[in-house]
Amino acid sequence: MHVADLVAHLDRIAPPELAEEYDIGRIGLIIEGCEEVETVCCALDATPTVAAAAARMGAGMLVVHHTPFWEPLTAITGRAAAIIRPLIAGGVNLYVMHTNFDRAPGGVNDTLADILGLVERVPMTMGVVGRCTFGLDEMVARIGGNVRVWGEINDPDRLAVVGGSGFDPALIAEGAALGADAFLSAELKHHVARTSPLPCIESTHYALEAPAMRALAERSGWEYIEDLPAVRTIS
Repeated sequence: MHVADLVAHLDRIAPPELAEEYDIGRIGLIIEGCEEVETVCCALDATPTVAAAAARMGAGMLVVHHTPFWEPLTAITGRAAAIIRPLIAGGVNLYVMHTNFDRAPGGVNDTLADILGLVERVPMTMGVVGRCTFGLDEMVARIGGNVRVWGEINDPDRLAVVGGSGFDPALIAEGAALGADAFLSAELKHHVARTSPLPCIESTHYALEAPAMRALAERSGWEYIEDLPAVRTIS
């Protein structure tokens, strides 16, 4: 497939106009490679490990959720070079779908809601609220990884979910207004937890967003590259 046709296909999956304003210039095709693409790889993050793996696999396109370049590059050294070098050498295109894929049908938040068994869903500004068909223990098991619960909660009737770092007071208030009994996201700050009107269920950024990229790869016939963060709990 020609890269232009593949980019058009990806733009249909996660329309760029759905993205937050801060994603302008950070989504879409951000590294140009070969013109004809036979193999597509997919990952949550374009890390040096993922970039090297995609090049080894002969990928013509690497599709990721997070851009590796949040700030303008004035020098290509260190980590930036470790990411760019194998992609350029291998002719691998790099395509990013971030907050546009969060909002897209079948994207990050829809996939997370599917995993958690949420029904009767109502969209939020970012995320969804849905009625729970599983108890809290089952939902925690389905998320996997480290999960912490802040506040008193048994089995919620309605849950608000925001994949990634979504513990924003305005989003929590929106979830509460839509009838949520609890709020699930990642990277909870202490002051937000202490002032939240809802109990907060905190997972990891990777655990909440990687499933959507895996699902995208599976239904598209692409190769998913797993690159779990190195995290260890010391008690």
